[in-house]
Amino acid sequence: MSGLPGASTCPGPGEASDLKSPLGAKFREPLTEARFQQLFGDAEQEPELLAEPRWSRLRRLWKRRARACSGPGPWPLLRARLPPLRWLPHYRWRAWLLGDAVAGVTVGIVHVPQGMAFALLTSVPPVFGLYTSFFPVLIYTLLGTGRHLSTGTFAVLSLMTGSAVERLVPEPLEGNLSGIEREQLDAQRVGAAAAMAFGSGALMLGMFALQLGVLATFLSEPVVKALTSGAALHVLVSQLPSLLGLPLPRQIGCFALFKTLAAVLTALPRSSPAELTVSALSLALLVPVKELNVRFRDRLPTPIPGEIVMVLLASVLCFTSSLDTRYNIQIVGLLPGGFPRPLLPNLAELPRILADSLPMALVTFAVSASLASIYADKYSYTIDSNQELFAHGVSNLISSLFSCFPNSATLATTSLLVDAGGNTQVAGLFSCMVVLSVLLWLGPFFYYLPKAVLACINISSMRQMFFQMRELPQLWRISRVDFAVWMVTWVAVVTLSVDLGLAVGVVFSMMTVVCRTQRVQCLALGLAEGTELYRPLRESHKLLQVPGLCILSYPTPLYFGTRGQFRRILEWHLGLGEGGKEAPKTDGPPDAGAHWSKDLHSVGLTRSCGVWRVPKACV
Repeated sequence: MSGLPGASTCPGPGEASDLKSPLGAKFREPLTEARFQQLFGDAEQEPELLAEPRWSRLRRLWKRRARACSGPGPWPLLRARLPPLRWLPHYRWRAWLLGDAVAGVTVGIVHVPQGMAFALLTSVPPVFGLYTSFFPVLIYTLLGTGRHLSTGTFAVLSLMTGSAVERLVPEPLEGNLSGIEREQLDAQRVGAAAAMAFGSGALMLGMFALQLGVLATFLSEPVVKALTSGAALHVLVSQLPSLLGLPLPRQIGCFALFKTLAAVLTALPRSSPAELTVSALSLALLVPVKELNVRFRDRLPTPIPGEIVMVLLASVLCFTSSLDTRYNIQIVGLLPGGFPRPLLPNLAELPRILADSLPMALVTFAVSASLASIYADKYSYTIDSNQELFAHGVSNLISSLFSCFPNSATLATTSLLVDAGGNTQVAGLFSCMVVLSVLLWLGPFFYYLPKAVLACINISSMRQMFFQMRELPQLWRISRVDFAVWMVTWVAVVTLSVDLGLAVGVVFSMMTVVCRTQRVQCLALGLAEGTELYRPLRESHKLLQVPGLCILSYPTPLYFGTRGQFRRILEWHLGLGEGGKEAPKTDGPPDAGAHWSKDLHSVGLTRSCGVWRVPKACV
């Protein structure tokens, strides 16, 4: 406790202390509310307020409230909702433009094969992955506050969307669909995926209107990392049929991972040797290239685009060898040029997909906000969590009109953008140019691309998520509780599903917070001799107890869940508890309650820095 104005620790000659007991003595009397008002109150201003006419005072208060309630002007509001208006005038063209251009082109090259791969994970045609790699990136560049954030297709969201799409629009059991029937099925699935993007965007805009950006704090880092790591295992298992050339239906619901493994093992003798060879060769190229990019990150001027190299090699090999006709290898086919016609999703589907859109909105915001915060702290700038809600909400809402599926920030491309030298959101514009060139002119070059290569790209992009498990030993040493949250979330995601695992992780994480408030240590404080510092009495026998004053440190919020424990501890210290009951666990001296109950007249309660005086009669 620091000294107070008007109460010096060493009064000078002829100077009396303002308090009843001089601070030079052994103890200082607690500061009461009346004495505080006398020392620090606004006694000089009160006569002026009383002398002011009542109507004038009311008018002044009304004007103050009107100013507080009125919103900002149009220009500050526009600058708040369009962040480029704030940072673009200060853009360092010579220092940053080249880095943004190189990083944007690099990320755009990765977006092309990765977008098509994640589209297959979403159970929609590959071209819609390119749309989702263009429109959301462009919108976030104009509305987002994360300068180093790369948005677009995300494996976790694609997996969640694909499971919901397969449930809402299942494939007929008889199979062997004609071309027209396949187009109709794909159109229904695209509409369902776009409706989920519309629903998640609308939910995020509703959260923005309620200023619920603080919800990101409830999705702790162990929950987010365990969610993405468990979802990566789902992605790996779901791509096994494509790697082996097995036409198996997609498993959905709880225990889908184990059902898929069982189906793959059962159908393993029917796997295609040609597709298995293509998959093995693709993984043999993609995995080492990604490892080289990580190992020599500081030496390489820009990461090696292994995905696009693999796509080009596989397309040329399939075209020259006629793998699609000779060995019946599944290929991407014709990518429609241009953009789809804007179309409002079927709003009648919204009630059915609302339960799926809510966890998607939470995952989108949690992953994007955590990634943006990491790089904002690293490069010394700030993000606005509510503006992030607005940016991703508008991004999903508007992109759904162009048949895009749910999107968010991505781990792999964000790390790639930073490693390639990106500095601001301008890199997103160059990334859009690359995807736009594919949509308008270069689409036919991907006609012979084997779908097995896209499955390999999906698996190799999960590398960073799998390696998050290497942090578990360190997490165990730092916090056993966070380790338990990580494991419970991961097991729930793997055994149940991604959305149910997220719910289990959030609930378990909040339960640990409640349990921590129930196991708080109540410390009895004493005055260190010769100082004004109060220390726990258990630390030293030289600490002095203030006569008639019991000072307790209770470092947790007082709410309905802790009031019972707090009352028992306080009654024990004051000697007011029932004689037959066992004393609660505290860190004060064993006889503290009996000693203080004799001449106690005040109780001081502190949580961080400060002591409040409470008369014993009021307890």
